[in-house]
Amino acid sequence: MRSQGLILFAHGARDARWALPFESVAQRIRQQQPDIHVRLAFLELMSPKLLEAGAALCDAGCSRIEILPLFLGMGGHLRKDLPPMVDQLRAQYSSVRWTLHAPLGEHEAVMQAMASAALALLPEANMPKQP
Repeated sequence: MRSQGLILFAHGARDARWALPFESVAQRIRQQQPDIHVRLAFLELMSPKLLEAGAALCDAGCSRIEILPLFLGMGGHLRKDLPPMVDQLRAQYSSVRWTLHAPLGEHEAVMQAMASAALALLPEANMPKQP
């Protein structure tokens, strides 16, 4: 049986500490779904790049690979830079089903989680409402 893969695609930064939250997300997914092969991939400044992560998942036997951009919105990188990379993976590994998802920040659950986290910072938001 061939397996499923997930690439968490992030921008990348010069400071390696920047990637710690993304590594935590990947680890949580691995713990919750050990049968899914999870890889982080970065657009720039960090490794592995998307093509390397995709190749690793194909080498691991994945026949379906989901790509989830860990971006807040659909900016220029996701509109212009990412699609050609995904097209290259599709051409190189044509027997694999590649699915590119909307950026994580556009998912309703994430927007609600961000709103809740912001409200939790406000002391007034944590107080009971006065009649």
